[in-house]
Amino acid sequence: MCGIIGILSTTKKDVGLYIYDALTIIQHRGQDAAGITTASKGRFFMRKGNGLVRNVFRTKHMEKLIGDMGIGHIRYPTAGSSSEAEAQPFYVNSPYGIAFAHNGNLTNANALAQEIFEQDLRHINTNSDSEILLNILASEIAEEQKHRINENDIFKAVTKLHLRVKGAYAAIGMIPGYGIFGFRDPNGIRPLILGERTTSEGTKYMLTSESVALTALGYKITRDIAPGEAVVIDRNGQVHSHQCYTNSRLSPCIFEFVYFARPDSIIDNISVYKSRLRMGEKLADKIKSKWPNEKIDVVMPVPDTSRTAALQLANHLDVKYREGFIKNRYIARTFIMPGQKQRKKSVRQKLSAIELEFKDKNVLLVDDSIVRGTTSKEIVQMARSAGAKKVFFASAAPPVRYPNVYGIDMASKNEFIAHEKTTEEVCEAIGSDKLIYQNLDDLIWSVQQGNPAIKTFDCSCFDGNYLTNDIDKPYLDNLAAERSDQAKEGNITNESSELIYNDAD
Repeated sequence: MCGIIGILSTTKKDVGLYIYDALTIIQHRGQDAAGITTASKGRFFMRKGNGLVRNVFRTKHMEKLIGDMGIGHIRYPTAGSSSEAEAQPFYVNSPYGIAFAHNGNLTNANALAQEIFEQDLRHINTNSDSEILLNILASEIAEEQKHRINENDIFKAVTKLHLRVKGAYAAIGMIPGYGIFGFRDPNGIRPLILGERTTSEGTKYMLTSESVALTALGYKITRDIAPGEAVVIDRNGQVHSHQCYTNSRLSPCIFEFVYFARPDSIIDNISVYKSRLRMGEKLADKIKSKWPNEKIDVVMPVPDTSRTAALQLANHLDVKYREGFIKNRYIARTFIMPGQKQRKKSVRQKLSAIELEFKDKNVLLVDDSIVRGTTSKEIVQMARSAGAKKVFFASAAPPVRYPNVYGIDMASKNEFIAHEKTTEEVCEAIGSDKLIYQNLDDLIWSVQQGNPAIKTFDCSCFDGNYLTNDIDKPYLDNLAAERSDQAKEGNITNESSELIYNDAD
């Protein structure tokens, strides 16, 4: 998962600073690397590197990022992509010069890489599928052989790109002297939204992954980019759009609403916050049904993402809600720790329990999801050590049993604690007294209520149904083998940490 930003200003030449601010707002979408590219008088100016936005960019860098248009990217830490060379935005000099940033994952990347080399005569210099996507686009634009580009040339190129590329992709690009553009895959799996800000000095336009980047910087939300659609904003401030795929269907990733997106974001006209409230309500109904005789003294969230669902769950159960865990926000993410022992230590350093909230109580811990179980087990043990009489565990999402191939680092089913395990077996593995999961139908309902027009969601990590229809057992077996090889090389561990890094520290 990554975050992308594109800004064009009709008057000011300070977009670099706005892109920096916007990237910090969506920092929760990726903490592995950051980059900004701006354009002025036909030239690109770029700075990118590994680390948080605040660490990659200093005053001396921002002073050089001049221009009236620019794009930015923050990278989510997935296996095999830790090199600074793979930090985005990427750039190709032909045709016209294109800077490019991408969120998602291409499921036919290997075939495309070979195709680009043999048919398009282009060289791919990294292992990033984003570079592949950029070169596909550049090759299709070059087919027109025109001295000057216009919006129709971009629309034609994106139309051809959709026919070649499979997977999930929301992308933003920039051509110096012309403008910025963005497009979204035909299933709309990854989010992309357009906004504008008009002042007496002129108008600024922004394309970004989440609406919170718009509203926090004073932009008005215009609309979400439709699946299969491309949008071009030229340097005169004219917005052009075109549907580039005839059979598109909006099926956003439901895990955005469970975990990745900020609660104050709106994605495809759905409030993330309200979705999580409904998740809490549905989970409370299930607890009433399944555990009618169980005494729960207090409900506690596992910080931070589960707070909204946990609060609403407590209200519907008429049980006290308490913050039993305090987070140290100055500890590095557990996700990027290289080994299991170091990772366990980091969980203990990052969270501490308030003993008076646990002592002699039956505690219900609520988390947004349980992926690999490492963190869940540690947190249950912390609750017991703090004096809890009983520790119950509730997940606002169903069991994660299948790999996510659309941009989330869930590559091997063998990593999931729920793989080939019953709820009771997972409960025993994490050490809780009882465990309850959200029903998938209830999760879908919770999100769908925000926009009933959306009929399908990408729920592949829960149900194993892949929207692109190109994922089979050999594909998944190959992913698992690659994951195993990376583990042997020390790039990852097979017992990777739980997804608990939604705080953007």
